[in-house]
Amino acid sequence: MRNTNSKCEADRANEPRVLSPEDLNAFSRISEQYSVKKSPERASEFRQQGNLSFKVKDYTNAALYYSKGVCHADKNTEELSLCYANRSAALFYHSLYRECLEDIRRSLEASYPSHLQDKLRARQTACLNQLKKLEKSNQPTINQATPPCQKKRSTCISPGVCVYFSPEKGRHILAMENKLAGEVVLEDEAFCCILIPSTNKAGKMFNTEDRHCHQCLSQSLCFVPCPNCSYVRYCGESCQKDAWERWHQWECPVGAYLLTIGVFGHLALRVTLKAGQNEVKRVKNSTSKDNVTCSPYKSDSPVKLSLGDPCRESSDHADCYHGNSYTGIYSLLPHVAQHSPSSRFLLAITMAVLYRRLQDGPPPDKWASCENEGVSGTWRPEMSMLGATALRHIMQLMCNAQAVTAVMVKDESGMAVQSSSEIRIATAIFPVLSLLNHSCSPNTSISFNTGIQTDLLNQFGCSESHVDNPETSCRGPHCSRMEMKVRQRLLLEQYYFHCNCQACQRDLSEESQNATESIAPGLKCAKCGKPLQSHMDRYMCSWPSCGHQITSADVQNKLKGLQCLLDEAFHLMERDRLDEALKILKSASSQANSILMETHPLQGELADATARVYATTGEWSLAASHLKHSMVAIQAQFGEDSIELGRQLFKLAQLHFNGGDCGVALSVIPRAQKLLSLHCGPHCEELQELLEMERCLQGLL
Repeated sequence: MRNTNSKCEADRANEPRVLSPEDLNAFSRISEQYSVKKSPERASEFRQQGNLSFKVKDYTNAALYYSKGVCHADKNTEELSLCYANRSAALFYHSLYRECLEDIRRSLEASYPSHLQDKLRARQTACLNQLKKLEKSNQPTINQATPPCQKKRSTCISPGVCVYFSPEKGRHILAMENKLAGEVVLEDEAFCCILIPSTNKAGKMFNTEDRHCHQCLSQSLCFVPCPNCSYVRYCGESCQKDAWERWHQWECPVGAYLLTIGVFGHLALRVTLKAGQNEVKRVKNSTSKDNVTCSPYKSDSPVKLSLGDPCRESSDHADCYHGNSYTGIYSLLPHVAQHSPSSRFLLAITMAVLYRRLQDGPPPDKWASCENEGVSGTWRPEMSMLGATALRHIMQLMCNAQAVTAVMVKDESGMAVQSSSEIRIATAIFPVLSLLNHSCSPNTSISFNTGIQTDLLNQFGCSESHVDNPETSCRGPHCSRMEMKVRQRLLLEQYYFHCNCQACQRDLSEESQNATESIAPGLKCAKCGKPLQSHMDRYMCSWPSCGHQITSADVQNKLKGLQCLLDEAFHLMERDRLDEALKILKSASSQANSILMETHPLQGELADATARVYATTGEWSLAASHLKHSMVAIQAQFGEDSIELGRQLFKLAQLHFNGGDCGVALSVIPRAQKLLSLHCGPHCEELQELLEMERCLQGLL
C-alpha cells in the first residue's frame, strides 16, 4: 500500500506544471501595489504641488510636477488642459519658447476653459515675440529641451578590431593593433532598452522615469503621456506614436504586471515583441541546417569570425558573428544549466503568467501574421512560442544586460562646488557590445547617447569597460574597488566563469609570493610612520628595529571609528551645521594621520569632505589645498587616467575659478578636460562647464 502511494505521488510530481486561476490571482494581488491607472485626483494633487514650486520660482520642479499631472489626467479633460497650461508657464520662464507653444496648443486642444484663455493667448503672443527676437539676432533658442528623434544609428567596428571565437572564451572582441587613448573602437545600437522604474527610496521627489523619455531616453521637461496609462511618458508625439506601434499597445494593458516582474522580464518581452514570430522561427529553423553542413572547430586557437559566415558547431548560432541583428541577440548564451532549479522555475512561472495576461487582449501584430495563417486577432497554439522566446531572453539578460548610466550633477543648494555621481537610468541589450569580454582592469570606457547631436543625454557614460554587469554596477568588479576573491566570487555567481584576466593573475601571483607576510596597503606604523605588514592575525611594522605591532581587530575598530566620524560629519553638513562638521573632520583627520598613509581611500574621503566645508564657507584656498590631498588617495586607488581623478580635477578647477586664481585654474582645466572627454565623451555636462570656465578666464587675462 505504501509503495503504491509513493508511486502515485512520484507520477504526479513528474506531471507538467499547469498554471491555475489561483496562480494568476496571487500574481494580480502582488501587482496591485503598482497602479498605472489614470487618476484625476492625483493629477490635481500634482498640479497643486507644481503651483507651489512655481510660486517660489522653482520652475524645473514645477514643470516636473505638472508633467506628473499630465500623465495622471484622463485625455480630453479640463484637468489635462490645466496641467498643460500651467506647465507652459514654467517652460516660458525656462526660455523654452517652442516647447511652451506646444503646451499651449495641447491645452487648447484639451478644451482649456474659455474664461482663462486670455492669459494663455497672451503667453502665446509673448513666445512668438521672443522667437522673433532670437531670429533677428541669429541666436538659437535657449536650452532646446526636446530635440526631434530623427537620426538613425548603426553598429560600427573600428579597423583593426575583430570578433573571434575560441572554445574556451566563446565569441569575443579583440583589438589587433594599438589604439590611441580616446579612439572609438566600437559603436553599437541597443536592440531594446527599458527605463528603470523608481523604487522611491531616499524620499526623492523625482526619479529617472520622471526626467527621461520612455522611448528614446532623452531628458525633457515637457512630456506627453500615454492616453491609457499613467506610467510611461514621452519627449514628444513622435516617440509616443513609435512606442505605441512597436510595443506599448500590448505592454500598456499589462503595465502593472511588468512593473511587478521587474526590468529584465519587461526587457525580455520587448525583445520578443520586436523580433516577431516569423523572425524567431527563421532563426530557430536555420540552426538545424547549419549543424548539418558545418564542421566543428578543430583547434583551441581563436578563429576570426566575419559577418555572414555559417555557424559551425552550436545549435544556437553561438559561434558565429551576426552583427546588429536579432540573431545576434538570440545567439547570446542563456546558461540554462547554470541557473539553479529554483531560478529556472521562478523565471518560467513569471513568463507563463505574463503570457497568460497578454492573452486577455489581441495578439501582437508580429505574432499574429505568421505566413497569413489562421484568423487575425486570435491567439493560436503556436503563439506560445512568444512565451518560450521571452523565457530564453530573460535568462540571457542575467549575464548580458547592460546598465545604461548617466552622470548626475547633485542638486545641493548652498554648495559653491558641484559634486556628481553616476546613476543607472536604463537597462539595455546590445548584440555586439555584449561580445566584449570582462576584465578586472579594463582598458576601455563606455559612453551612451541617443544618437541625436543636440541631445542632453550625451553626458551618458560609464567610466570603465565592464559592460555586462547589471547587478554590481556598470563597471562591474574592478581591481581598484574589490579584492580578487570578492571579484571572482561575484563573477562566478552571476556570470558562471572563473576570471583569469591580467589583474587576477597579478593579484594571485602577489598573494602566493606573500602568503605569510605582505605590505598592508595604506596602513602605517603609529610609532615610526613606516608601512605596516600583515602577518596572520596582526600587523607588524616593516622596520625591523621598531617592533611595533597591532592586531587586525584593533585596526578594523579604528577604521570603523573613523568611518562613523565621517558619516556624522556628512549628516551635519546636510543640516548646514558646518562648524560642527569641520570640528569632527579635523579630529578624524588627526586620528587618521597617525595610522593611515595619505594614499588610503579613507584619507581621500576625509580630505574631500573637508574641502566641501571650506568651499561652502568661501575659503577657496583652504578648500583647494584639502582637495589636492584627496586627489593623492584617488590617484593611488583608481589610477592617473581614471574618471574619478578627472572629476576631482573638475572640482579643483571650480575652486580656483571661484577664488579668482586664473592662472592655476587654467593650468588644471586641460587635464580635467582630457580625462572627462576620454571617459564621458565631448558632450558631458562637466566638460561643457569647463569650456565656459576656460573662455571666461581667458577673457580676464
